[in-house]
Amino acid sequence: MKKVVLSITLLVGLFSTSYAQEEETYVVEEVTETVNPGYNKWSIEAQAGANKTVGPHAGGYYTETPSFYNVNLGVRYMFNPKFGLKLSGGYDRLKEGEDSQRFRSDFYRVDLSGVANLGRIMNFEDWTNTFGLLAHAGGGYGILKANDSDGGLFDNSDQMALVSAGLTPQLKLSNRVVLTGDLTYTKTIEQNKSWDYTTNRRNGRGFDGSIWNATLGLTFYLGGNSVHADWVPDDTTLLEDRIANIEEMLKDTDGDGVADYLDQEPNSAPGAVVDTRGRTIDHNGNGIPDDIEEYIKNNQGSNSTTVLNDSALLEQLINSGIINVYFDYDSSKPFDASVGGVKFVTEYLKQNPNAQIEVIGYADPKGGDAYNKALSQRRADAVKNILVSQGANSSNISTVAMGIDKSFQNSTVSAHQLARRVIFRIK
Repeated sequence: MKKVVLSITLLVGLFSTSYAQEEETYVVEEVTETVNPGYNKWSIEAQAGANKTVGPHAGGYYTETPSFYNVNLGVRYMFNPKFGLKLSGGYDRLKEGEDSQRFRSDFYRVDLSGVANLGRIMNFEDWTNTFGLLAHAGGGYGILKANDSDGGLFDNSDQMALVSAGLTPQLKLSNRVVLTGDLTYTKTIEQNKSWDYTTNRRNGRGFDGSIWNATLGLTFYLGGNSVHADWVPDDTTLLEDRIANIEEMLKDTDGDGVADYLDQEPNSAPGAVVDTRGRTIDHNGNGIPDDIEEYIKNNQGSNSTTVLNDSALLEQLINSGIINVYFDYDSSKPFDASVGGVKFVTEYLKQNPNAQIEVIGYADPKGGDAYNKALSQRRADAVKNILVSQGANSSNISTVAMGIDKSFQNSTVSAHQLARRVIFRIK
């Protein structure tokens, strides 16, 4: 089923893109934002902290506990929200601890590690979007050198292979900056010198050198998207959400054959004849949409002319809720196809000079409360002006700005068209 939906979506996308270039760009932009969330994949890291070596040392030598001479820099790339690679380099200054013979040595290393986002794997996003946890493991290359030795880095140095593993807790400060801690254990392979660099150890023991690092630092996210892979659900969940949004977008609420996100008149009466944009067709050109005339015929057994002259029938029609005026995104100019029914409201006011009608404006959930309150007021005022231009007495009409229609607060973008409207209420 999902394959079918995706195929249909490609066809709809081709149509909707060409149509959007004319007058409905907002529809495509809003849907794109929902269906293609995207996330950043690159980050750079800087950390500093402490180290502690665990053998080998010559007799009478050992490092202080802990030694706060450690810095690390790294760059990380996430293939997806769960897995990535990190290239990092670090430096440790090793010095004697209390009651140890004095020594100084420098340890340089570079590592390439695989990274697993345990926070996403264990679905931390279900309960927090502030704390995360990464795990890393890999191999590298290290150089141990006496601090007071002459020559370049590779002269008179002990060079070795490394394997390491660690955990990195995360605290998100913003979408761009994260506070990170890290605890890493590194094992050396074929370390020939003791950490104090006083003893040559060519005895065939390749794995008995190790060092712990505990650090604190910052991670900076790079890229043009608003969120990094560390903080979004995995790709499988994203795909499911995208398909769900597409399926929601392709719903046809009023059953007129036009998907909601393209439908300019999303509450057409059952059986109404509409054009390719969902607008009710007015075959006889009398300014009254065919669906309203059909409603009159089915419910009153009379034609529109009879209704226009019958105050009780007009009141029933207005209170039925079928007369609504719809608007484009961020616009106070009503769709032409939805203003035909306003004539019934005008005639009712003419026949009832003491009647009072409220023109009530709404906006969709996009944007701030204050802005949408003002927008809904402009929409109500625009419809009131239409009533007055048709001969209604302005003093019989009051406008109400409802702002955001709360019933659409958590709805999909495709359903927002239903919220951009004006309704009528006889007081």
